[in-house]
Amino acid sequence: MGKYFKTAYQFGMLGGILSGLSFFLLSWLNPDPTNLNLIFGYVITPISIYLAITYFKLYLNGGFLSFAEGMTVGAVTYFLLATLSTIGIWVVLSNSPELFSAIYQSKTQVLIQNKDTIISQVGLESFQIAEAELKNMSPWDLALNDGLWKIIPGMFFSILISIILRKNKLET
Repeated sequence: MGKYFKTAYQFGMLGGILSGLSFFLLSWLNPDPTNLNLIFGYVITPISIYLAITYFKLYLNGGFLSFAEGMTVGAVTYFLLATLSTIGIWVVLSNSPELFSAIYQSKTQVLIQNKDTIISQVGLESFQIAEAELKNMSPWDLALNDGLWKIIPGMFFSILISIILRKNKLET
C-alpha cells in the first residue's frame, strides 16, 4: 500500500508548497493574488498529478497502471496539494492583515461594481446573502476556497490522466 502513496506524497507536497509560495510571491505583485493563484493552481494541479501517476507507473509498478491505481495516486496527490496550499495561504493571510484587508476591499469593490448584473441573474436576495457572507469573510475562508478549487479540477484530471496512462498487465 505504501508504494501507492510514495510518489503521491512527493508530488503532492511539491505542488502544495509551490502553490503556497506562488500566493506569497503574487501578493507582492498584485493587491489581490487570489485569482492569479487559482490560475496557477489550474496549471500546477494537473502537472503534479501527471508526474505522480507517471512516476508511479514507470518506476514503482513495472510500467503498468490500472485505473484504480492511477485514481488512488491522483487523489492522494491533489488532496495533499490542496491541504498544503490551504495551510500556506492561511498562514500568509493570518500573518499579513494588510494583505487580507486589500483582498477584502478588492472583493467588495467587485461585488459592488457587478451589483446590477448579479441581481438581474440571481436576484436581490442572493446578492444580499453574498454581501453578508463577504462581510464575514476570514483568512480561513479565502484559503479554503483556494484548496477546494484544487480538489475539484484534481478529480477531473486524475480521471483523465488515469485513463490515458492506463496499461494493464493483460494488454499486449
